[in-house]
Amino acid sequence: MASDTDGTSPRLSTVVTYLEMTQQPTSPTPTRPALPIALMRAVDMPVSFYRYLYDTIGEDWLWYERRLLDDAALAEIIHHPDVEIYVLYVNGAPGGYGELNRRGGGTEVDLAYFGLLAECIGRGLGGYFLRWLVDQAWSYEPSRLTVNTCDLDHPRALRTYQSLGFAPNQRETLEFDDPRDRGMFTEWRDHRV
Repeated sequence: MASDTDGTSPRLSTVVTYLEMTQQPTSPTPTRPALPIALMRAVDMPVSFYRYLYDTIGEDWLWYERRLLDDAALAEIIHHPDVEIYVLYVNGAPGGYGELNRRGGGTEVDLAYFGLLAECIGRGLGGYFLRWLVDQAWSYEPSRLTVNTCDLDHPRALRTYQSLGFAPNQRETLEFDDPRDRGMFTEWRDHRV
């Protein structure tokens, strides 16, 4: 944690790793979990449902950027025809989501968000769902697929992306105002070691 130059407002610092994949993985797809699951694209997802997923999944990892957007601005992003949101359901209830962004034009796809609800982590769902999303992204035949993660994310996030075939291509340190000061988070644990 750092502070502003005047020393009054705490700031956070994180290392962001940008990764890319330039070929579709050829490794075997992870085994489908032995749980009742469904993967569904959410077309015209209600903003309130998106916020539920984003806020609940992101609570432990300090996802805050989309919390700053009003409903109209968020709807403009998630309802864009080149944004696809897929929801993982486990035993009939939402268990996670992934967001593919093709808004940049050209031949790139960005895995903008990917995460599981806390109750679903460690149940063999993440690797399967992530690979499914990667295969979905490659169905558009992009020249590359991108994703980024930071040291505030799940401790295994970077390793998981790399094990699937993503390679780091850039790192940077970012500082930002602590969103907890705005009352956005009920409880947040720093998972960095």
